[in-house]
Amino acid sequence: MASLLEMKEIFRNADAVCFDVDSTVIREEGIDELAKFCGVGDAVAEMTRRAMGGTVTFKAALTARLGLIRPSYEQVQKLISDNPPQLTPGIRELVNRLHQRGVQVFLVSGGFQSIVEHVALQLNIPTANVFANRLKFYFNGEYAGFDETQPTAESGGKGKVITHLKEQFHFKKVVMIGDGATDMEACPPALNSNPTSLKNDSLK
Repeated sequence: MASLLEMKEIFRNADAVCFDVDSTVIREEGIDELAKFCGVGDAVAEMTRRAMGGTVTFKAALTARLGLIRPSYEQVQKLISDNPPQLTPGIRELVNRLHQRGVQVFLVSGGFQSIVEHVALQLNIPTANVFANRLKFYFNGEYAGFDETQPTAESGGKGKVITHLKEQFHFKKVVMIGDGATDMEACPPALNSNPTSLKNDSLK
């Protein structure tokens, strides 16, 4: 783990910072909250525990859990309105400080676009800087799967997003902040910083 001094140097030299969202930018795990809201929280939690102990790919685990939840468009919107995601203490100030220094901020998440865009709005992050999974619905609002073509729908996808950003914007140094295996997969091409050791004074 990098020392505070090393992290300060990393952030000072960063062209862009990418954040995971669930349990990093927000306190919750979006898919767990959606499962609870749809009445299948315990079953999905057990499925998650089994997946973490084996060799199931991220896409396979996501497919299985969403197949159990089967959220409707109305349920997703009601979750956001009735139980909006709670920002992690200090994240608003950190993002503001990055913006003040001219550093581009991106949200790169295995969570769901509709929820992540709500978080982006609170942090003044453009929706164009959001990379997340897209739920699909039939015309009557019933669950119809998810967009499997999104890079964040598969293992290694966050690294692909960061490689794309470096090529598109000619970034030299991109920092990835997250707490899970899919975040470590993104390093490289990104530099990694553990959120548990990150403080606002990293940017002073």
